[in-house]
Amino acid sequence: MRFILIAAKQLEFAKTRLASVLPSGERRALAEAMFRDVLAASLAATGADQVAVVTSDPALLAMARAAGALLIDEEFPRGLNVAVALGISALIGQGARTVCTVLSDIPLTTAEDIDAVFDAMPAGRGAVLVPSRDFSGTNIICRSPADAVSTRFGRMSLVRHLDDCRTADVPARVLRLARPALDLDVIADLAEFERAGSATHTQSQLARLGIAHH
Repeated sequence: MRFILIAAKQLEFAKTRLASVLPSGERRALAEAMFRDVLAASLAATGADQVAVVTSDPALLAMARAAGALLIDEEFPRGLNVAVALGISALIGQGARTVCTVLSDIPLTTAEDIDAVFDAMPAGRGAVLVPSRDFSGTNIICRSPADAVSTRFGRMSLVRHLDDCRTADVPARVLRLARPALDLDVIADLAEFERAGSATHTQSQLARLGIAHH
């Protein structure tokens, strides 16, 4: 079976690098809007049998439940990589062979982008990595089998993932996709997101916060 796994931080801990421009309540609302966009794109993708969400945030779990996604309750914040490992382990228990892990802060991502990742997967063992805009991070990673290599989200994760794939003899492909490449971490990212223009929850939230400029 093929699964999409959305990994989301607890809302109160999300987007701390925007603290200089957004107070905590507004950062929380922005993180929730981004999650809604990624969840909608994932549910609309046709390449997976099921969408799952791993998080410790009660509000995000409730949203995922209402949308019909599979819930993996992290219970308390363990860090992104531990949460993803927990999620993948749970999905393997559900019969997952291939898992496409999508971060919750890439709100321009569409169903077509996620399907393109599944389409790029090699037959049998393999991994597809979608890099961040600066080509240092990984914003989507798809693996078959789901635990073929460890998750190393964070600084320089693209190189780490590729090194692990080489070591484990897992065929890996880097797939550059413009929309998922844009994660919203700093104020410059918000400006770039705004330039892209989108009918997203995130766009509406930025407009409400007075950050969107038309």
